[in-house]
Amino acid sequence: MDTDTITTGTRTTTEPPSGPDGPDGRQLRRPARNRMLGGVAAGIADYLGVDATLVRVGFAVLTVMGGAGIPLYLAGLFLIPDQDSGQSLAASLIHSLQSR
Repeated sequence: MDTDTITTGTRTTTEPPSGPDGPDGRQLRRPARNRMLGGVAAGIADYLGVDATLVRVGFAVLTVMGGAGIPLYLAGLFLIPDQDSGQSLAASLIHSLQSR
């Protein structure tokens, strides 16, 4: 893992690099494979390193217990970029509105 070493006076600290990469250099993306609807659960599962079924069950439980699963899934659908395009649906919508 790349780190930046910062020396101030006599103290040296090591900080992780900043940027869109997550733990171990992974990026949160909606993959083209393992999709059921929009790929949100598969993308979160890949990012966290767990099975996609666990994330899907989590969304279902949140939906049944209070209805939060649907808005969270839709937020993920609009905000998590697609693996192929590298741009989220919200970003492409904003870009198309600005180019008018």
